[in-house]
Amino acid sequence: MDPTSSADSETTNVAGTLPHPTNLDPNCIFCKIVTGEAPSFKVYETEHSIAFLAKPPVSHGHTLIIPKYHSRTLTDPGLPDEFLADVGPIMKKIAVMNGEDSYNIIQNNGRTAGQSVDHVHFHVVTKPPNQPKLGLVLTPESWPSYPTTDAEYDQDATQMKQIGRNHGFPGVSP
Repeated sequence: MDPTSSADSETTNVAGTLPHPTNLDPNCIFCKIVTGEAPSFKVYETEHSIAFLAKPPVSHGHTLIIPKYHSRTLTDPGLPDEFLADVGPIMKKIAVMNGEDSYNIIQNNGRTAGQSVDHVHFHVVTKPPNQPKLGLVLTPESWPSYPTTDAEYDQDATQMKQIGRNHGFPGVSP
C-alpha cells in the first residue's frame, strides 16, 4: 500500500473502505489512521469520513471526525465537497452516541486558530454537567464579543458575499 499526495491517486485501506480516488499524505498521522497503518479507536465510518476517539481527550468521548482525503484546512484547494458532505450528520450521530445533552463542535483552521494536526478535522467534545471545567471552557473572558454597528455588519456581509460570488458559490445571498 502506497498512499500518495497526488489528487488523482487511488488507494485502498486494509478494510477496503477506500474504493474511490483519494488524496492521502504518507507522513500524516490522520491519513495513517485512514489506511490502518496507525491504530485508533474508531467509532463510526463512511465511504468518505471516519470518526475516532481523540488522544489525548479533553473530556470523555472526545471524538475526531476526518475526511478520508488529506487537506490541511477546509479552504485548501482540492478538497472535494463529497468528503465533507456527511460530516454534519456524523457529528450529530457522535453527539447522540456520547450520551450527553451538552457538547461542543469545534473545527480549527491554521495554527493561530488552534489546529494541531495538519489534516482538516472536527471535534465533538462532551460537556458533562458535573464536569464544567473539562473540554472547551467558554466564558466572557475566553470568548469576548466586541461592539459593532449596523454599518460594520453591512460592510462585512457585503465583502463576504462578494468573495463568495467571485468563487462562484451558488448559495450566496443577494
